Amino acid sequence: MKIDDVDTDYDTVRIEQVGTIDPLTGAILFKDETVEFLMSGFSSEVAGFISGFLKGKREDPPTIYRLVEQICEENEIILVKVKIYESGDIFRANLYFTGKKDMVFRNFRASDAIALATYYNIPVLVRKSLLKKIQENKKI
Repeated sequence: MKIDDVDTDYDTVRIEQVGTIDPLTGAILFKDETVEFLMSGFSSEVAGFISGFLKGKREDPPTIYRLVEQICEENEIILVKVKIYESGDIFRANLYFTGKKDMVFRNFRASDAIALATYYNIPVLVRKSLLKKIQENKKI
C-alpha cells in the first residue's frame, strides 16, 4: 500500500475539544460521523500545544516539533497523515511522510503525533475497529 492510498481500515476523526483533566493531564475529545471518544493520559503541556495549533498559533513550536520540521525540510519530505491505533491499553500512532521517498514511522506516542497533525493541519485517522469497539461500549 502506498502512503497516499486510502486505507479502508481507518476513518478520519476531528478534534472537538482539547482540555485538561487536572493540572498534569491533558484530554482530547474526538468525533467522527458515528462516535465520539475521549483520549487522555498525556501531559497537559501537549494539550496546550494542540489547543494552540488548532487556533493557528504555530510561531513557536516546542523543540521536538521544530526538530521534526527541520528533518522534513532537510530531507524534502512532508508529514501527510497520522494513524491512531490501540496497543494494549494505550493509544499509539504511525506517522506517514512523503516527498523524495515515502516513510512510515511506527509506534509513537499518540499525543505527540496528534500535536504534529494539528501543527501541520493534516488528517488524524483512527482504526475503524477501535471506533466500533468504543461505540459498542457506549451502548452497554
